[in-house]
Amino acid sequence: MNIFKNINKKKVVIGLIHLKPLPGTPLYKEGNMELCMEKVIKDAKALYEGGADGCLVQTVDKIYPSGNDTDYARVAAMAIISNEVKRVTGPEFHLGVQLMWNCLTPSLAVAKVCGASFTRATAMMGSTESQFGRFDADPEMVQTYRNKINAQDVAMIAEIDGYHFHGMKDIPIAQRAHMAMMVGANGVEVMHADEEINNRMVHDIKAANENIPVVLGGKTDVENCARRMEKADAVLVGRCFEGGNWGGNLDIEIIKEYVAKIRAIEK
Repeated sequence: MNIFKNINKKKVVIGLIHLKPLPGTPLYKEGNMELCMEKVIKDAKALYEGGADGCLVQTVDKIYPSGNDTDYARVAAMAIISNEVKRVTGPEFHLGVQLMWNCLTPSLAVAKVCGASFTRATAMMGSTESQFGRFDADPEMVQTYRNKINAQDVAMIAEIDGYHFHGMKDIPIAQRAHMAMMVGANGVEVMHADEEINNRMVHDIKAANENIPVVLGGKTDVENCARRMEKADAVLVGRCFEGGNWGGNLDIEIIKEYVAKIRAIEK
């Protein structure tokens, strides 16, 4: 199910579901799996019943590998947890998975096995610095593996300027978007705290190629979402749906109010 199938017709609202540290990570604690299962079911139901179009299940292991690969137990845990979303939502609800920060082939594997619609890439091209080390993209390796497991139906959203990717600042944003699409992305993600700058980035990408799906990666809320989403195609929403309590459970009433604002600007 292509998350960007109705581009230019319907704006896609995706809620983030933040997990606790998983097995195979330094801060994992016994009982986390059970807590994660409980949380993903509750949050997925809130998003589905609140009118959102899908979710991105995202690891919050707090200490991350700087390479593409990761612990096998972590991958297995992510697959088991993510599969619960499919069980408690409908076929039209988009499931996304992301093993943070940049474990792209493990994320593709989980997505393919679980029947997910998409995954998200911190560094699909270029490189970026972080407190966990330098993240270097390897698009040839990623796309070779994607082809090997027949995961072309799993859309890849590439960060090109946002929370996690801060590289290639000397290249215009529209050119970065084009480069990301050339190496296999199906959409690009941008985010800037300043609303005017954020909207300008979206405008510049769309002016160069209106068919590139643009996803907002954060900083939206009920008050500003209609303005920020005027030209964008999709949005990832975390803290707002959590009532400002990052990592907490999602609030269905906030989801309903936010989605209503987005639907109003589609008319």
